[in-house]
Amino acid sequence: MRTWGPLTAVCLGTFMLLLDVTIAVVALPDMAKGLHASLSDLQWVMDGYALALAALLLGVGAAADVLGRRRVHVAGIALFAAASLWCGLATGPGMLVAARCVQGVGAAAMFATTLPLLGSVYQGRRRSVALGVWGAVSGAAAAVGPVLGGLLTDGPGWRWIFFVNLPVSVAAVALTLKVVPESRAERARRVDVAGTVTFAGFAGALTYGAVRAGSHGWTERGTLLSFGLALLALVCFVAVERRVADPLLDPRLFLRPAFAGVMVGAFAFNAAAFSVMAYTSIWLQTLLGMSPVRGGVVFLWLSLASFVVAAAGGRLLHGVPARLTVGGGLLLIAAGQFCTAVLDAGSTATTLVPGLVLVGVGTGLVSPGIAGAALAVVEPERAGMAGGAVNTFRQLGYALGIAVFGTVLTSRMQDALPHDAAHALAGGGAGALRGAFPEHALRSAFASGLNAASVAAAVVALAGGVLVLALVRAPRGPRAAVTESAPATLEEVTAQPRG
Repeated sequence: MRTWGPLTAVCLGTFMLLLDVTIAVVALPDMAKGLHASLSDLQWVMDGYALALAALLLGVGAAADVLGRRRVHVAGIALFAAASLWCGLATGPGMLVAARCVQGVGAAAMFATTLPLLGSVYQGRRRSVALGVWGAVSGAAAAVGPVLGGLLTDGPGWRWIFFVNLPVSVAAVALTLKVVPESRAERARRVDVAGTVTFAGFAGALTYGAVRAGSHGWTERGTLLSFGLALLALVCFVAVERRVADPLLDPRLFLRPAFAGVMVGAFAFNAAAFSVMAYTSIWLQTLLGMSPVRGGVVFLWLSLASFVVAAAGGRLLHGVPARLTVGGGLLLIAAGQFCTAVLDAGSTATTLVPGLVLVGVGTGLVSPGIAGAALAVVEPERAGMAGGAVNTFRQLGYALGIAVFGTVLTSRMQDALPHDAAHALAGGGAGALRGAFPEHALRSAFASGLNAASVAAAVVALAGGVLVLALVRAPRGPRAAVTESAPATLEEVTAQPRG
């Protein structure tokens, strides 16, 4: 317990917070029925969590350096557990969305302190082993999420996808307090409150605008106001970060083509690989009549392909430049999404399999190397900033992908159905529409919308892959070898920025 207890404690929290990114995907149709939720409500159930996680990750990490990483980690678990209980007891979509946002705050506190805690406990070879186990647990959470969500939704009900976090949280808190020592940064950064607030404002307003556009249009006053506020918040964020002594994310790093390329790749990765899954799940259950369990099992093709490629790639691709694995992986994700965009009124779940496998292979190539690619193009003292930025851009990509691809989905559906019917269908309301529209028309409309969303995701992945291949080049000089190396070590990931 003394040797591997800290790793077990940290992995419990990591598994739980990453599980909650995908576990709700297969429960969305049941949530819509139980809470009378609209499409935008369902989008915010997914986005509230991802946005809070993305917006606060960097700021909470800096605060933990000052307050103590174990203390912040335990507080994050406690908040996550309380919010999970709130989610499970929600009586309406607004309450569920609010609870999911609070859940994301707790998840940010947990995620920001995970690797620094491991780095303070393990050294040498044990660090490498710990990082490998942590990475495997992270991958397992993504693979298990849809299936476990299906089992719980099909069994005791969708509320149990949140209640299941409670006993895990109790165990994680008890074990963390018992076996994980407290740690702080050698030179703690000042907490950049202004940067945290302005970045959260930018991410929230941008996502809100994208969600609103789906129901009110891109040129509607409220939509344009949201995008205007997002732009203002971004300008304020850049201004703040250029002046503070310890910025969350130095904007000048984006003047480096390689760093900008990796951030684009991180954003495109989560957006293209995972955001369409929510709408695919609704199609599987409400149009094809699959149970939540069977709907979750469909995504195993993606998860298993990703796991196999990531496990084999660690040995076979050692020394391959990160730009090739990340850029090439994004191109495979693009190919997979194009392959899924062939649905029609008579399609079944089997039609998705080739595309899901390709997306999984691409995910297995991108996921292990994306953090290492970011760390390789910055100085060692900025490794913590780069690692945090990668995770932030990944979650932001997922949140915006949910919003934008949902808008694409409903816009295409409106070619065949009235506005209100298209939004009801996309939100899981096929049952209520079957008396007013022929089954063939509903299936055809949803298939067309899902094809459009998949093509949009493919374009995002294609653009991201091309930019990574073009921009992420090995620097000349002593750091050249680093860029061509395998994924980052735990020492690099846990390094704290010094300025």
